[in-house]
Amino acid sequence: MSEMRNFFNYFFARDMSKKIRAVQRAKGERGERVRTTIPYGYMKNPDNPKQLVPNPEIAPIVKRIFEMYSSGIGIRRICATFEREEILCPSVYAFRTTGNRSGNPNLDKPYRWSITAVRKMLSNEFYFGDTVNFKTYSKSNKLKKRLKNPPEKRLVFKDTHEAIVSRKLFDTVQKHFAGRKRPDVQGEMDKFAGYLVCAECGARLYLHRGKTIDPKLNAFQCGGYQTKDNSNCTSHYIRESVLNEIVLTSLRQMTAYAWENTEEFYAMATANGEAEAQRFYATAERQKTQITSRISQLDNIIRCLYEDRVTGRITSERYDTMTSGYELEQAELRQELQCIT
Repeated sequence: MSEMRNFFNYFFARDMSKKIRAVQRAKGERGERVRTTIPYGYMKNPDNPKQLVPNPEIAPIVKRIFEMYSSGIGIRRICATFEREEILCPSVYAFRTTGNRSGNPNLDKPYRWSITAVRKMLSNEFYFGDTVNFKTYSKSNKLKKRLKNPPEKRLVFKDTHEAIVSRKLFDTVQKHFAGRKRPDVQGEMDKFAGYLVCAECGARLYLHRGKTIDPKLNAFQCGGYQTKDNSNCTSHYIRESVLNEIVLTSLRQMTAYAWENTEEFYAMATANGEAEAQRFYATAERQKTQITSRISQLDNIIRCLYEDRVTGRITSERYDTMTSGYELEQAELRQELQCIT
């Protein structure tokens, strides 16, 4: 009987898993959040538990993290600064406010910020107002491991909630991640860091070298193949000396062409400059439209908050706290708009 019981229990668990997946899929396709944890910096709206709003107590910390990193301060220094200022880390803050232990809070070191946690915050689209569902998936109800979904299988819903940071600031941070350069353990900087990608899988190439290895054997290898993130990629490399020769040959050909065909080269450079200027003006126009739209949204938000204050739905202290942040954001946006125009 135990074998029959286990057999039916398996089918029951499988059917329940399918039903839960279907409910979560429908919920995610409607644009609702499918994750149960609340991102650091947000809290549930008292009037609508399904909606998240910025937490006035810790939302400025999130914005400060983005501003510090965009100004050139590294993640390690950010963590050290918060530890020196005795700012509670996200896991300990969640435990003290809600009793949630999901982040494995270290109560003996409440101000120790994790580099991984800050790195995930800086790449979370939720902080600029977008909801991204189905980032991960599981193959079956038997496996607890979550696998990453490719970008084309994710669903993105724009402006679903109030943002803590601007879209421009978030894009600036992502550009820092895409092209960041840092010295290796030997203190040397790779001149091709951030510029080389794999032709097969698109992952970044990393330079492999060592103190006991002949510099002629230094080679770039695919990071995706090394970490097994992409099983379709194969083992391959390119010598640093070969790449240096290829780049040097291209530079020599370009300079020789510029000397021999001065007028044609000047015309090509002018055309490229005009195209770059057009892209710059188009980007500035988009930014201007986004900033103007955000300023109008903030006016509506402040108007709604004032109505809630008059009707007694929110307290005067909460109204003052929230409006001060919105007014400060409006002033920053107007100043940025003046710089663009």
